[in-house]
Amino acid sequence: MPLLHLVQEREGFVTLEGEEWIAAKLGLAASFVHGIATFYTMYRTSQCGKHLLQLCSTVSCMLRGSDTLLEHIQKRLGIEVGETTPDGIFTLTTVECLGSCGTAPMMQVNDDFYEDLDFERTDALLDALARGEAPPFPPGEGPKRVLVE
Repeated sequence: MPLLHLVQEREGFVTLEGEEWIAAKLGLAASFVHGIATFYTMYRTSQCGKHLLQLCSTVSCMLRGSDTLLEHIQKRLGIEVGETTPDGIFTLTTVECLGSCGTAPMMQVNDDFYEDLDFERTDALLDALARGEAPPFPPGEGPKRVLVE
């Protein structure tokens, strides 16, 4: 798996040539390496935008509005799931659980988690990224919720 990360870092995604190189290095079938690369959502097997938006679509996030957030993002960016904006800035995907159920809905942008998302926070995040600026709030920081008084 670290070699898949290496190929992805160098090429921008896991290429078939990269899979073949890994297979040769490790003495595995290229089809086995391809199976791993396509099973895990952390690996990309095609070119994507500068910012890969991975919106969690499992039950915890959906119960907290990820389905309507997805519709909002699609409308705002003018793309569907699996597509890249014409300017090459954003690629939108949905993924299974990212392990942040307590701060749903959440989205992974490249390697960073953004939690407790609503339309306003998502728009601010997308605006900053589109301008090439740092997001208005750090990854992993959501509104403070009081669970017990």
